[in-house]
Amino acid sequence: MSARDAAIAVNRFGLGARPGDIGTAARDPHAWLAAQIDPSVIAGPAPGMTAREGLVYLQTEYPRFRAEIERAGADPEEIQRQVRELLREPRLAHIAWRTGIAVTTPDGFAERWVRFWSNHFSVSSNTLPMAVVAPTLEAEAIRPNAFGPFADLLRAAELHPAMLIYLDQALSLGPNSMAGRFLDRGINENLAREILELHTLGVAGGYGQGDVEALARILTGWTVGSRRLRSDPEDYGRAVFDVRLQEPGAHTLLGQSFGGEGPQRAGEALEFIAARPRTARFLSEKLARHFLSDDPAPRDIAHIEAAWTRSGGDLAAVARAVITAPSAFDPALLKFKTPEEFLISSLRAVGAPAPNPRQLYAGYVALGQAPFSAPSPAGWPDQAEAWASPDAVLKRLDFATAVAARVGRNARPRERAVEVLGPSLSDATAQAIARAETPEQGLTLLLMSPEFQRR
Repeated sequence: MSARDAAIAVNRFGLGARPGDIGTAARDPHAWLAAQIDPSVIAGPAPGMTAREGLVYLQTEYPRFRAEIERAGADPEEIQRQVRELLREPRLAHIAWRTGIAVTTPDGFAERWVRFWSNHFSVSSNTLPMAVVAPTLEAEAIRPNAFGPFADLLRAAELHPAMLIYLDQALSLGPNSMAGRFLDRGINENLAREILELHTLGVAGGYGQGDVEALARILTGWTVGSRRLRSDPEDYGRAVFDVRLQEPGAHTLLGQSFGGEGPQRAGEALEFIAARPRTARFLSEKLARHFLSDDPAPRDIAHIEAAWTRSGGDLAAVARAVITAPSAFDPALLKFKTPEEFLISSLRAVGAPAPNPRQLYAGYVALGQAPFSAPSPAGWPDQAEAWASPDAVLKRLDFATAVAARVGRNARPRERAVEVLGPSLSDATAQAIARAETPEQGLTLLLMSPEFQRR
């Protein structure tokens, strides 16, 4: 095994090298990665409110808090400001927690794996309830299932309260259900469409509008317990099945009929979709694009897809296939880091603790990628063209300069460059760092070097 393989293992598959990481991985880079394919190394549970606790808060304490502000005579703008601040704190605390894990973990591959699936099942803090529950999907659905069967992960993510609210499933009614007939309302197709288009088969996955409508009908009944539904108070904020909302009858999805009354119908349909060959193909290509190249080689996709098919979607087996793909240890650095990857790898490289939650969030916003704020259900883009504009690079320079200033004259840029880039450090970058007028300038040059910006 070579030092170059160790640098690739830590920087391409992990979240960036800390001083000493490449030396640790160099004993056996492949075994170092494989050892992280273990549910026990994934951090959790997250501190702070669960999805249920957050939603119960919105139904009980939040109205009382708002009424108190209004009684105190605050103007509407001040009320909105205080409400935003109140709901912002749990999200900032959660972001600080997961950033702290990313900056300090010795198991960078496992944490990157969690983040890949969190972005795949993306939800955004774009509404009042989502501001509270968006971070909880990663904590409650992704982390516990990241190395288990994909079918389990799919079900946990799609039927989590955050996803049910974000994609409007919580409001969907079967038009011929008891509630649908009474309220004269009907199906919402958003969740069904994104399951097929973004989460499993892909946009060219061989399904049609009839399949979207059928899956939407199959999913009816699944919602979030609330006062509005007159749910049992113990179910407030939980993902629940309410038969009053379920569209009766059998529905044909991709040629397969799903019928019967009860919660199991949706689970059976999700398991059926998870096992489709198109799902294996679509997700294998997406994994290869994230870990290896914006334009992944067909042989890499085929290698991952074969493992997916052989294992029946066992994500531990799929993870092993990703790190053993034919191009896995190609020396060419083909992936441009996203802003989040750049922020985390910079903090890992300098060994600095993450800033306080507000400063940290401001850093993410300045770089253009605040966690749990993706612009659409498709999540954040994963290709260089989305992140490599001149303006985006200038913002990275501002961030790198600020990090270097924080580290100060203890930066040791020449030694640090060897420690965190290993054999990937080019002569040109080494010379530029050696000629820097100050340690801070040298560290900035390291963080902005082509080999640090890529993985």
